Amino acid sequence: MNVLITGTEGYLGSIVTPHLLRAGVQVTAVDTGYYRSGWLYHGTPLTAPTQFKDIRHISAADLEGVEAVVHMAELSNDPLGQLLPNITYDINHHGSMRLARLAKAAGVRRFVYMSSCSVYGVATDGDVTEASPVNPQTAYAECKTLVERDLRDLADDTFSPTYLRNATAFGASPRMRFDIVLNNLAGLAWTTGEIKMTSDGTPWRPLVHANDIARAIQCVLAAPIDAVHDQVFNVGDTAQNYRVREIAEIIAAAFPGCQLSFGENGSDNRSYRVDFTKINTRLPGFRCEWNAERGAAQLAALFARIDLTRSDFESRGYTRLKQLEYLLATGQIDQDFFWTDPFAHPAPATPAPTRREETLA
Repeated sequence: MNVLITGTEGYLGSIVTPHLLRAGVQVTAVDTGYYRSGWLYHGTPLTAPTQFKDIRHISAADLEGVEAVVHMAELSNDPLGQLLPNITYDINHHGSMRLARLAKAAGVRRFVYMSSCSVYGVATDGDVTEASPVNPQTAYAECKTLVERDLRDLADDTFSPTYLRNATAFGASPRMRFDIVLNNLAGLAWTTGEIKMTSDGTPWRPLVHANDIARAIQCVLAAPIDAVHDQVFNVGDTAQNYRVREIAEIIAAAFPGCQLSFGENGSDNRSYRVDFTKINTRLPGFRCEWNAERGAAQLAALFARIDLTRSDFESRGYTRLKQLEYLLATGQIDQDFFWTDPFAHPAPATPAPTRREETLA
């Protein structure tokens, strides 16, 4: 199967791409190149040559011969959406739907959309399922609901979208992110020896490892179309719902000597527990292999191996908002987030690794 993947140079993309290549999938890789400076370690010798192109510039020619699209290339995360909501809507909603319409017109049969459990926002009535009402609290989450809605209007016998509502991702990735909860707390524990929570940590968050997200995508692409056509799947495991304070406690235990403290309240009202029964019973071959404890141990081993420093941890390359603010401040991207200068564009292909290292397990 020839699959076009957007966002291949991102946190998830640099895990998903080699995972699918190992499974025998032919990958056409596309990425805008915003986050290329965030290279933390060499995690796999296997990748795909990347075409650096904004999703808003993808053409019908880019989709010739493509059988499926896996669409991950949207702006994340919530702080960015709050800072620049208009750009978030332009790229995440309108840009995504432009790509989907082009794909359908080009005869692409499958469209796997990377949505998010953040669409549930605040949920107090037990574990939410795919049938529960959405309650997005941010521009980022709102765009996810809009794309899901509009993709459903395109679904028919010739075009089969699938919506993967991922739990909050965690785990090691060559294109690391330290602005997501478990990874952030692990980085603090290693570089400062302290996790000082400003909140009481009571909100619920579902977690899922990046490797398990890659596995879910592989299973959707391999599944009979009837099993995934116009279907929403929460991606994760019901056992992996945690209070934020539990995540902090797991991290503190994985980093000996780490001091942990909590505040009294918090300004983040998002809290939800998610039911993942559907994906574990109706998507052939899918099971999560990771939990927070194993992920924390993975990160502790990684940080020791690469001697992660505090300056590394705080670098703009590993925090989406910092990196985009830098590109704006230096004039490398304009106010619409297009590259402004041909010399600012990344190299035309991913450089070959200089040495082979084992993928972290």
